[in-house]
Parts: sequence; structure tokens; C-alpha cells
Amino acid sequence: MNKQYLLFDLDGTLTDPQEGITNSVAYALCQYGIIEDPKNLTNFIGPPLHIGMRDFYGFDEEKAFEAVAHYRVYFADKGIFENAVFDDVPEMLQDLRKAGKTIVLATSKPEVYARQILDHFDLSQYFDHICGATMDGTRSLKADVITYALETAGIPDKAQAVMIGDRHHDIEGGIANGLETVGVLFGYGSCDELKAAGAHHIVSSVAELHTLLKGE
Repeated sequence: MNKQYLLFDLDGTLTDPQEGITNSVAYALCQYGIIEDPKNLTNFIGPPLHIGMRDFYGFDEEKAFEAVAHYRVYFADKGIFENAVFDDVPEMLQDLRKAGKTIVLATSKPEVYARQILDHFDLSQYFDHICGATMDGTRSLKADVITYALETAGIPDKAQAVMIGDRHHDIEGGIANGLETVGVLFGYGSCDELKAAGAHHIVSSVAELHTLLKGE
């Protein structure tokens, strides 16, 4: 595979956000008298937060978005940087950039937070476009974010683009937009999950992903 346009998920693909996301979810749930160990909340890493609140705790739409607002109280203050870049990711991005690839972020995290995280870890320099969800939830589903990223980047030929992510939302969203997809196993999705979603390629390490994206 040797694609020109590389669309990357953020959480679980470039960075490990477990501590920040799970602490923020635990804080939000606590506002409703629900006490959870953050270690048990990793299923919130990947999907849009309001969908997680709905699917995992049975919140209706209004309550789910209210919970997201509580989540952001903790996340904006502390959780955003309770995060770490996966080993070898900066080197991979730098090398792909040098190889002339167009690198695009496509994340379900609000775009304003995504920019802050990439800036904090000095990764923004490798991206041609940073695309994420809206704060009001009008653009949150992964397929919609990917559509937005394709439009923002002005990608003329989808056959020259690939979506890379660790959860089924990334794979399904890429396929819905007519893209080839790569699932990564160093994040939070299982091999079974990625296969069931229809991933065209599955890699187990950043090094393997790097080699695949360079077409070597």
C-alpha cells in the first residue's frame, strides 16, 4: 500500500489517552451518584462520548449531552494532558512527512481539544490538516468527521487515501466514505473487533504501521 493521503485517528492510534478520558468519565458519572473505578471505563475510548453515555449507562439524549458537559469540566482542566504519545509515533510521522505524504487528523474528539493535544506534544508540525468533532455534537460520528476531513483536505481521489484507527468506528467510518482502512492493535480495539468492522489491513505495532504506510 502506498497512499498519498493518510487520515489518522488520535486516541488509541497516536496517543494513549486512557488516564485522562477515564478520569473525566468517572468525574461525570459521579455527578449522577454513579461511582466507577476509572480502570473499568476504557470502553469510552473511541466512540463519541454522548453515545458511550447512552449505550453503557442508558442515558437519554438530553442526559447524555449533559454528562458530556460534566466530563469537559474535568477534561479541559486536567484530563486533556493526562495522555502520552505512543513510542515511535513522532518518528513515523516525521518520516512520512519527509516522504511527501499528506497527513490529516480525523478524530471524534472536539477539534479544539485535538489541536491543543497535538500542540502540547509537538505533533502539529506533521499535519497538513487537523479535523475533529464540534463541541455542540453536530459533527461527532466518525463517518461525518471523515467526510469533513476529506472535504477540508480537498482529496480528489479517494483511492489515494486511507483511514487509520484502533476502533470499529474508525474502520466503519472509513469504509462508509469509500476508503481503504488500517486497524491498529496497540490501541483499544481487539483484532476481532477490527476484523468484524471490515478492516482491510491490521497491524500490531507502530513500526509495522510505518512500513505499511510507506509502501515498503
